[in-house]
Amino acid sequence: MTLPAPPRPDFPIDEVMQILSQAMPAFTQPLIDQMGDERQTPFRILVATILSLRTKDTLTAVVAPRLFGVADTPEATLALGEDRLAELIYPVGFYRTKARSIVQICAILIDRYGGAVPSGLDALLELPGVGRKTANLVVTAGYGLPGICVDIHVHRITNRWGYVAAKSPDATELALRAYLPRQHWIPINNLLVTLGQNICHPTSPRCSVCPLAEHCARVGVVRSR
Repeated sequence: MTLPAPPRPDFPIDEVMQILSQAMPAFTQPLIDQMGDERQTPFRILVATILSLRTKDTLTAVVAPRLFGVADTPEATLALGEDRLAELIYPVGFYRTKARSIVQICAILIDRYGGAVPSGLDALLELPGVGRKTANLVVTAGYGLPGICVDIHVHRITNRWGYVAAKSPDATELALRAYLPRQHWIPINNLLVTLGQNICHPTSPRCSVCPLAEHCARVGVVRSR
């Protein structure tokens, strides 16, 4: 599939990423980065990301360590059973459905991969309850391999900039894989999640204090502060 030229071919993406890399460390970091390098095993990242879906990071930051204090390997997690796992991850959103998916995932990891989490995107996408956002985060944060984790913040902000013009996170990922210089693939998620949680909100973004105000096309912004 051939993609059209980016909507803003002159968008200064290198400068924008540099500005963000300098400004965003002053804010609270996304959940996965709060875990610390020594605790970012691929399995922990996989499970924590599943727990975070439709759940605030502040809640996941409490629930995930509680679970990992009891079990943080596929074998130990599977041994808990679905009911006990559901108790440990309550009250994250859809906790019973997530418990079921995590138990199924653990069984697959043990059966197919010897208890390891696969590093390939296609293999990860075959796991129950794992979408492209989760799979890409495991690939990038878990293994340090090239990938672009596009969540709602990355989707919203890159489209708001006018850097891409896509109707869904998956379409945004496809566009970014074509347009975005590879050195920015891994860091873009952390930087834009931080920007989105603190400044570039879905409604009424804080444009007056945004370090990227002069570069942003403000596509779709009706009201700002």
